Amino acid sequence: MSLMNQSLVSRVLVYAELAKPRLSALAVFAVVAGCYLGWTPNAHPPLGKVVGTTVGTLLIAAASASLNMYRERELDGRMQRTEKRPLPSGRLTPREVLLFGLVLTLLGVLVLWWFSNLLAMAVCMLILLSYVLVYTPMKMRTPLNTLVGAIPGGLPPVVGFAAVNGKLGFGALILFAILFCWQIPHFLAIAWRYRHDYARAGMRMLPVVDPEGSRTRTTMLLYVAGLGIASMLPFVVQMAGEAYLASAICLDAFFFVPAVTAAITRWESAMRMTFLASIIYLPLLLVAMVLDRQDPTFPL
Repeated sequence: MSLMNQSLVSRVLVYAELAKPRLSALAVFAVVAGCYLGWTPNAHPPLGKVVGTTVGTLLIAAASASLNMYRERELDGRMQRTEKRPLPSGRLTPREVLLFGLVLTLLGVLVLWWFSNLLAMAVCMLILLSYVLVYTPMKMRTPLNTLVGAIPGGLPPVVGFAAVNGKLGFGALILFAILFCWQIPHFLAIAWRYRHDYARAGMRMLPVVDPEGSRTRTTMLLYVAGLGIASMLPFVVQMAGEAYLASAICLDAFFFVPAVTAAITRWESAMRMTFLASIIYLPLLLVAMVLDRQDPTFPL
């Protein structure tokens, strides 16, 4: 490979870091699940709409991550876990990152407008605006930022649902509730492990302002319980059947054991296990719901 090609590949990889590909991939997975759950059981939603919605959402998710890094470039440089990101490491300039984020936003909007519908596009824009303009600055002001940040994080399956269904109903609300509740123990497990890093940057994450961990424990337990209830709702309203119910019970046990242990003990190892269990739990729960989706008892 020539030096020019090596330089081009390196440049592409640096820009790819801005998109937070692992986080974006999980959002895309949730969008596809939302497309299937918003469509008729035992049938596939239109492939073009699924692909277009997925690509558009991926672009918006990447734009959100890029613009977030642009706004937090100085803070990222203060934390060990983020100091090697493209901006604090000097591999990209703020102008390059801002332009990249804005171009991705425009492309995402155009793709969603062309292949999906205005409702899905509006929900996607809500994700970007609430994440970049509300959640990001709230990190420096109040520990409630985690709850606010869980709103855009809970919307990806709603985008998929809206894209194929053309409206937002109770089914979309259930999907949002599951992802909203899931995010709190998922993120607090991260925030507790890196609380000293967040403190150095001046971010008011809950574990930073709650050094003894009592509020962190209560919040984790509250939302674990909420997730347990939310994960049962698809069966209750017959969005999904008995196979889903059995899967949800097993997956809840798989996730709740380390999450409850982490909340009570605040052990680093338990927090790490909670994070790992969370990123296994959510995709499997959505897969189980899609594979066993049913006709609901009332219009969703």
